[in-house]
Amino acid sequence: MELKPFYQIAIPHDDIKEGKFTLDTFAADLWSVYKNKGPEDYRNPELFWERTYITSGLSALLEIARKRLLEGIGDAVIQLQTPFGGGKTHSLIALYHKAREWGANVVVLDGTAFDAKEIILWEELERQLTGSANRLNGNVAPGKIKLSELLEEKAPVLILVDELLEYMVKAAGVTVGETTLADQTLAFIHELTEVVKSTDRVLLVMTLPSSILEHYSEKAEEYFQKLQKIAGRSQKVFTPVQEEEVHDVIRTRLFKRIDETEMEAVVKRVVEYLEKEGLIPEGLNAYQYRQRFLRSYPFQPEVIDVLYHRWGSLPKFQRTRGVLRLLSIVVHSLIGRDVAFIRLSDFDLNFKTLRDELIDIIGESRYYSVLDADVLSPNAGAKRVDRMLGESYEHYRVGTRAATVIFMYSFSGGDVKGATPKEIKLSCADTRYSSSIVGDAILYLKDNLLYLHYRDGRYFFSLEPSLNKLVVDEMNNVSEEQIREVEHELLRGQLKGRYFKIYLWPSKPVDVPDSDPSLKLVVLPEYDKEKVLQILQSYGGSERVHKNTLIFLVPRETERASFNRLVRRYLAWKIIDGKAKKGSLELTSEQKDDVKENLKRAREDIVQKIAELYRMVLLSRKKDKDKKKIDLEVLDLGMKPVGIKKTIEELVYEKLREEGKLVEKMAPVVIEMKYLDGKDYVSTKALYESFLKTPGMPLLKSKSVLIDAIKQGVSEGRFGLGYLTGEKVTCEYLGEKPTVTLDEKEVIVNREYCEKLRERAKAGAEIEVETQAIAQEKTSAESIAEVSREQWKPPAVKDKQAVLVSQTPKEEASAQNVINSVHLHLKLGQGSGGLRDVLKALNLLKSKFETVTIEIQADNGSMSEMEYENLLETFRQLNIDVKELKK
Repeated sequence: MELKPFYQIAIPHDDIKEGKFTLDTFAADLWSVYKNKGPEDYRNPELFWERTYITSGLSALLEIARKRLLEGIGDAVIQLQTPFGGGKTHSLIALYHKAREWGANVVVLDGTAFDAKEIILWEELERQLTGSANRLNGNVAPGKIKLSELLEEKAPVLILVDELLEYMVKAAGVTVGETTLADQTLAFIHELTEVVKSTDRVLLVMTLPSSILEHYSEKAEEYFQKLQKIAGRSQKVFTPVQEEEVHDVIRTRLFKRIDETEMEAVVKRVVEYLEKEGLIPEGLNAYQYRQRFLRSYPFQPEVIDVLYHRWGSLPKFQRTRGVLRLLSIVVHSLIGRDVAFIRLSDFDLNFKTLRDELIDIIGESRYYSVLDADVLSPNAGAKRVDRMLGESYEHYRVGTRAATVIFMYSFSGGDVKGATPKEIKLSCADTRYSSSIVGDAILYLKDNLLYLHYRDGRYFFSLEPSLNKLVVDEMNNVSEEQIREVEHELLRGQLKGRYFKIYLWPSKPVDVPDSDPSLKLVVLPEYDKEKVLQILQSYGGSERVHKNTLIFLVPRETERASFNRLVRRYLAWKIIDGKAKKGSLELTSEQKDDVKENLKRAREDIVQKIAELYRMVLLSRKKDKDKKKIDLEVLDLGMKPVGIKKTIEELVYEKLREEGKLVEKMAPVVIEMKYLDGKDYVSTKALYESFLKTPGMPLLKSKSVLIDAIKQGVSEGRFGLGYLTGEKVTCEYLGEKPTVTLDEKEVIVNREYCEKLRERAKAGAEIEVETQAIAQEKTSAESIAEVSREQWKPPAVKDKQAVLVSQTPKEEASAQNVINSVHLHLKLGQGSGGLRDVLKALNLLKSKFETVTIEIQADNGSMSEMEYENLLETFRQLNIDVKELKK
């Protein structure tokens, strides 16, 4: 769903929309209003109330004024004390318009407008009430009696005193006898507060700055303290704009109206996206954030938060007024653009008016150069990042937008500066692409910007060139050969030969031995299928014999660029660290700590990434259609979870074991059913060699896997062990522990045939083996492999849920009396015997049907976890897919 542009939902006032406002539009001036000058928004009561949000503080203030002026009750003296731009002057203008509406006389004394050498406050008070200064004239404070008489005559009277401290500073330069006009003014204010309290229907409202940052000198601080003491005896301090009301103030001032239904649809869609992306701010749930967003729309809540809290703590920034000025510029600059809601990333720093305003607030013109180098110029790092993200995302300008967010988060009067990756993603949120793209952009910015810094998990801009610039320069000097050396070194650290014999980057087939029956992990620097098959099939000038002992590990090429970039970064930090230690590069102690930390992190990154690069495991297998040709099976190790300490070798071993490709222990029943089924005997050496030679056969962890399985099978009486001498077969062991050597004469013997041999041997008869029978046995490694290949298709069994499934080709049913499905329920009690016959019956079913499913339920007994795992392993080795239903 396409989201509507914000200006079609939140309709801006005409002056904002048309750009007819000036920066003074939001600088409320009480004296100008009194003189009927300045912006009409403040002079015209109708326009003023249309664009004024009545905050709870302002509402309370107006109610106190009404009661005092019309009913003569309530507070007589009120002090408004807020930071610059906190709404105090706006509140005075509101009182001015309301008081006139109520028919009260209004006196305006503005300390910024008056020249202390020409205008004396008590004279100006009388002049505004009567048209002349007769009773309260002179440069000495007039006293309470005259003041009281005047105010009683003219009641109701509202006296508004704005910026009194500034007037005091100027009055300190005017001598009055042995005092100054400032001293006389202090006396006047003291007298005035006393008279106002005792005079019916008279209200005095004064403003004072709230912090020492706004004072002018030590003398000003002295006057400030004295005024506070005087006003404090009878004052009531009000905060006109509470923090939670700023959103409403801004919306009322900048926008005519908002379509609530359309707004809710946009906010709902955006919050759903943020929740899916995991970007809802800490401490809030999706509902709470949605409510904040509905109140701040069309601005994302973070826009007002950052301006009000971060920028608002800067000395030159006037909070409410400053926010209004900035946002009016932003809104105007975005009219006509495809912007559904306004984020910090939408602040167009190319817009000169906005850029000038921001840098004026920062108070450091050198930031023009910072923005030009890193964000705005055609060759700026942020512009490069836009292109680096690819054609699909370049037009979104994600790099520039992320850099803009970081810039807006970089300035504060407090200790916290900069933005976390999550904050950057949140302020770049766009339903048209995943926030992971922003994450990529942040990493690229870190590598490409000249003045971008990273500390304590936050990114920020500074006037000092960052270490990242040094890193970028060094990265550009790293050669492909250096990357290859690091890659090789990382692989050596990851492949210790614990499970396999390791052959790292062999150049030719002869570099990988063929005489050794051990499992070999052959690691190649790239996936070259032709080279893999060449190593698999040949050794020197002849055919490779032990093909099924080779496992190949190759890189996933889609991870190559990312790996190379991380290695370049690692080497760059290593070079910088070396230069710093040698003294050829001067760094602060903090920068040295940063280098150390970044070098450590860069090392961790490449160790993690090498496992994500080398993740493709290749195994040999026979082609399905042409059993004489070799094909490759590919297993993907997947992304290595961060924090997992396992080496690549361990991951390969575990993957092969989990997928049923590698056998640590073989069940005797596998030998019995797979390799002896239908045969009288099989050579143990030929059987072992079939595992080593035949692609697609299971990989034996070691020779002992087969030896132990044979020993166990013979001990359990599943089959016998004997010897073949010439044409004579003997069965020496059955139901007892044998010695297994896997030599040429050693054979495993079918149980029934073994029993016959032993009976005849016991009777003294000699069994002669006919040549034709021997030929039919096919005891060579190739004949065993031929059967094994057809039967051995180990499944990938990861969960333990299932039914047992075995598959063989379907035979043609006879034309008459055809049964297409068999469904039987077999229950085996304790006394049941003849399991071999049951297996024979199941083999008959296997030969007639494509799929035979057996559901096993065993109750009223117990077995150990190890026995249970061995049972599952046995099924897997018998080519039975296992899905565990219940355990």
